[in-house]
Amino acid sequence: MIIIHVVGARPNFVKIASIIHACRQMPALQSVLVHTGQHYSHQLSDSFFKELDIPEPDINLEVGSGSHAWQTAQIMMRFEPVLLEKKPDAILLVGDVNSTVACALVAAKLRIRVIHVEAGLRSFDRSMPEEINRVLTDAISDLLFVTEPSGMENLRREGVDGQKVHFVGNVMIDTLERHRQKAAQSNVLTRLGLSPRTFAVVTLHRPSNVDDPVTFESILAALELIQRDLTVVFPIHPRTQTQSQVCGFWDRIKALENLLTIEPLGYLDFLKLMSEARVVVTDSGGIQEETTILGVPCLTVRENTERPVTLTEGTNQLVGTSTEGIIAGYRRAMEKETLPRRPALWDGKAAIRVVHILLNHW
Repeated sequence: MIIIHVVGARPNFVKIASIIHACRQMPALQSVLVHTGQHYSHQLSDSFFKELDIPEPDINLEVGSGSHAWQTAQIMMRFEPVLLEKKPDAILLVGDVNSTVACALVAAKLRIRVIHVEAGLRSFDRSMPEEINRVLTDAISDLLFVTEPSGMENLRREGVDGQKVHFVGNVMIDTLERHRQKAAQSNVLTRLGLSPRTFAVVTLHRPSNVDDPVTFESILAALELIQRDLTVVFPIHPRTQTQSQVCGFWDRIKALENLLTIEPLGYLDFLKLMSEARVVVTDSGGIQEETTILGVPCLTVRENTERPVTLTEGTNQLVGTSTEGIIAGYRRAMEKETLPRRPALWDGKAAIRVVHILLNHW
């Protein structure tokens, strides 16, 4: 069976790593790796392939950045010739980025099977581009692998044939467990002059948070208060830095005495940084899951989450974007001890389940 695995952005690399590793153990599966080039910088792309032991992509579409429409269209136009040449039995997609939905559309129209890993997650917020990508990809997929029980219920409610759907666990956690010991050897705390549990980690990248000056300012005001208690380490996404300058906040950020802005980190350094943090403030989906396994309090600066298991069984709080809401969540996190949690099937073996089902499904 020839399967084309598609990646495009940083979260995809973490998810695909465990699947590629599992496929290597199965001679019956021939893998072709396609990188759309949606994320193309060294910090957001190249370093991950080396650190996560992912083979160099067989094909790089080199799409780059652009508007949602432009980027999606470019991926579709460049991916179609790949499918016509390689004639795969299926394509395997992870996550919810533009690369996911673009390649799913091309394959479905060519009558090539579509496999979606991390299916069924829903924020029920159609203002999020990722939500539209998730819903559309699931609707045209032939095989759907689900990370948490809410995904099963969402797909059932949407009328998806239950025979297509499999609850396998979380492939991102497979990657975390496989690299946890190696990440523990990272010297990132020494390089940054930090001690364990004396700092907070912040990541922000969603347009709803960093494109709106009012929302961005509200989150920044909360960070100003948190940095009075803890060093705040802010690996700043290139787009977030640009928007901070557009909104007139960059000088204000740089002036904060106890807030440290750094370039985005590689996977191992960032895993080490998160694991030793006192609290993580984020708008990322994957970080909500990783902090749950690491036992680190997570404050999600959004009004909703497509990963509710991190709230009910994990270490995550949904705190919104108001200064008051973020600080209230921060105080709750500081007042109680947080222990590592492990939702069902988040056991480091999800990718093996995926591969076994692939071998027996068709």
